[in-house]
Amino acid sequence: MADENISATTVINAPADSVFAVLADPARHAAIDGTGWVLDPLDSRPLTETGQVFRMAMYHPQHPDGNYQIANQVLVFEPPRAISWKPGYDAGDGSLAFGGWTWRYDLAPAGPSGTEVTLTYDWSAAPEPVRERFQFPAALPPGHLDNSLSHLAGLVTG
Repeated sequence: MADENISATTVINAPADSVFAVLADPARHAAIDGTGWVLDPLDSRPLTETGQVFRMAMYHPQHPDGNYQIANQVLVFEPPRAISWKPGYDAGDGSLAFGGWTWRYDLAPAGPSGTEVTLTYDWSAAPEPVRERFQFPAALPPGHLDNSLSHLAGLVTG
């Protein structure tokens, strides 16, 4: 597969610290996503460090159970410049397993009071069986990344 990631960029009229604070709060992730797939955090701790695991309740009509849980592990935590995590699940033996895709937000100054935000969905580490099962970019609706950035901007500036 030649393209192993997709990204979208927007400018939010707010300082990077404000944007980063929303991204580091899992309680805001359902509103950022906007598809109805991301539901509620299963704990209320904000993200504070690389390696941290945060669990989310999820829903997807194509999931065998409809409702399920994911365990995201923070890969990058560099306030207020970048934050990234990889979704995973409980492997059943006390460990976590991951499918090989990540979500990443990069923030950069844009003018005197704005922040350029780039959202990247990357599945380059997904093994072939996972790629076949999920049909990357995993049935994301058209414009999903742009919509997520729009929702983020509304949360930050609203």
